[in-house]
Amino acid sequence: MGNKQQVRINETILGPFERPALQWFAKHMPYWINSDHLTTIGFLGSLCVFAGFGLTTFHPAYAWLACAGFIINWFGDSLDGTLARYRKIERPNYGFFIDHIIDSISIFLIYTGLGLSPYVSLEIALLGVIGYLLMSIYTYLITYIEGVFKISYGKIGPTEVRVFGIMICILIYIFGTFQINVALPFYRSITFFDILIILLSITFFVTFVCSSLKTARILERKDSEKLQ
Repeated sequence: MGNKQQVRINETILGPFERPALQWFAKHMPYWINSDHLTTIGFLGSLCVFAGFGLTTFHPAYAWLACAGFIINWFGDSLDGTLARYRKIERPNYGFFIDHIIDSISIFLIYTGLGLSPYVSLEIALLGVIGYLLMSIYTYLITYIEGVFKISYGKIGPTEVRVFGIMICILIYIFGTFQINVALPFYRSITFFDILIILLSITFFVTFVCSSLKTARILERKDSEKLQ
């Protein structure tokens, strides 16, 4: 990537509300708090999600710990870059690298915690990890090739995915787990939450394949034009 200037694309459903909120937080953030602190806070939030989902094995009320973790993760992960840009202290290469390394670990923790709960099979939860990381790989490749950092796809971005996670936490507390009988080779029954994660994973996979094919055609055309 070098020092290539990035163009950020973040057109999400919640963007019109999220961006002013982040600017307000950045403006009122104590000066002794910097972007590294916020990145750490975001990671601690993902640990809370992991612990909360895992502890629902003992009582569904621990889903509220996971819910709080999603909010903490949003606060730290979404605000670290905003604060750096507001204070004009960006470290584009270091910041991009650390932020997305932490994001990858956080996604693994969140889905693994869900897979360790009684509500989602670990195998199905790991499908969600794979789908999310495939989309991440696509995003990073486009950022490297085109200098365009696309955060949202179809008006859906990380914040909307976190809201989906919070909704799962609330549903876990209210309804608990219930089985749905199916005739699958490896499962005699799955939970309602298994189905939600399967649908989310399919969305990731389909978006990855369609976006990759579309981008490949565009890049092939651009490269062919250069050879003429």
